[in-house]
Amino acid sequence: MKHNNVSELIDVQARKHPDKASIHCAKKRLIGGYSYPSYTFLELEERINKLCHKLVELGVKPRQKVLFFVKQNLDFCAITYALFRLGATVVFIDPGMKREYLFNAIKEVSPEVLIGIPKVHFIRYMFKDIFSSIKVFITTGTFGGPNSKSIYRGLKSKNAGFEAFQPEKNDLAAILYTSGGTGAPKGVEYTHDIFINQSKMLQREFRLTHDDFDIPGFPLFSFFTLSMGMSSCIPDMDPSKPAEVDPAKLYKNITDTKASFLAGSPAIYEKLADYCLKYKLTIPNVKYLVMFGAPVRVSLHKKYAKILTNGTSYTPYGATECLPVSNISGKEILSTHQKNIENGEGTCVGKPLEGVQLKIIETSDDNIDSLKNIKELSTHEIGEIIVHSPNVTKAYFKNERATKSSKIYEKDKVWHRMGDVGYLDGKGNLWFCGRQKHIVEIKNQKYYPNQVETVFNAHSMVSKSALIKDQKENQPAIVIERKDKLNIIEPMLLMDLKNLAQTNEKTKNIQKFYVQSQFPVDVRHNIKIDRTKIEHEINGGQ
Repeated sequence: MKHNNVSELIDVQARKHPDKASIHCAKKRLIGGYSYPSYTFLELEERINKLCHKLVELGVKPRQKVLFFVKQNLDFCAITYALFRLGATVVFIDPGMKREYLFNAIKEVSPEVLIGIPKVHFIRYMFKDIFSSIKVFITTGTFGGPNSKSIYRGLKSKNAGFEAFQPEKNDLAAILYTSGGTGAPKGVEYTHDIFINQSKMLQREFRLTHDDFDIPGFPLFSFFTLSMGMSSCIPDMDPSKPAEVDPAKLYKNITDTKASFLAGSPAIYEKLADYCLKYKLTIPNVKYLVMFGAPVRVSLHKKYAKILTNGTSYTPYGATECLPVSNISGKEILSTHQKNIENGEGTCVGKPLEGVQLKIIETSDDNIDSLKNIKELSTHEIGEIIVHSPNVTKAYFKNERATKSSKIYEKDKVWHRMGDVGYLDGKGNLWFCGRQKHIVEIKNQKYYPNQVETVFNAHSMVSKSALIKDQKENQPAIVIERKDKLNIIEPMLLMDLKNLAQTNEKTKNIQKFYVQSQFPVDVRHNIKIDRTKIEHEINGGQ
């Protein structure tokens, strides 16, 4: 039976596995350790229906845009699925992004409803003009300020079914704002069928079953795994600050629940890997460790080859606008591609998934109206990556300019321009070479960040590196972040870096080096380097 509303997938699982635990939440005990309160799939389904009735009572209607600022807890998914079920459009914006970006996004989307924690209601009261389009204010606490009502007060104790809204072709399930890591955030339009297609693709790629157990480092990932009938546990961490995770707590949650599937930012799993290696710990229950948000270094795959005794790491490639595109295991990287990656050939992100069409085309900063206007490149030629699949989003919300620059329409197909450059090797693997906007071109020679930086990241004192253009000298330069966070480059380190540059054809012309104590990164994954900001700072604001 075809399901048109993504929330119907929970109803399916409730019928198949009514007594199986669905969502758990790690709660710290006063006397040590954790408890894991949960809903069964039947309880989750009933909770969704009760919340649907409550939301309707509070004035939420189909096709209304609902600004959603709810903390991770047992009801995070239940409230979201209830909004899907009644046909509202859920608006997700990272609360940690710059205030200017956050407020611009809220004004752009003009939501009619706000559902949020009490702190958000305090902010909306302080900045009334930013939230002026909102007519229905709903709090998840006991108090949300003037005109707000609690989502829990008077919530019916008895379950009453709720008929799912049947969306039309262009009805939106959600608007997901990009993190703003490489420019102003954009609202990505998600329909119900895109969420459903993504779940199918992920389930097929990782061969997941209802016997698998998920701990999501990124909150929205649990939408996919719950729809597959998997149990999911909210870990004891702040998902808005993945780089600040306490690895001891996360390790405890993973081993307590015997989770088999982990997903999230490499920033989370770098800390977990170092913790495990420091205390000589392994994680035999995990089969799949999926890291996304930025290229993953070979060294991290090596760490998990020791830690995951019955599994391996994975690095899927994709974007908010198109997820997933391709996938590769750490096992394959270490056995087949390690040498080429370390030699500066880029990062291998695997073969396109089933149902995904991918082309490498000649790079262009112009809009592309038709595939007739592109030049497709040959194997090993670096160019712009474009993708078509059932999970490609069609447009950005109220942003015709961004839509025209990022989409190519071909009859009933939509191709997404990833904004990245790369190439296909002779076996059909995609190699990522960096963001198109971060290419440094000097005297008709192009330097690609993900090729160049890999060479310098191999130095034992280097945590990260960033390729930039030295405007004053008109030459490529490398900025490093040291592992010890010191803000100096001693003569010996400078000599090492210059010698490293001479070991590779792609870096031999780089002679300018700078240091920053800590790189600026994106707010969502805490891992994407803001090279534009670094370049601006190094060039003295030029």
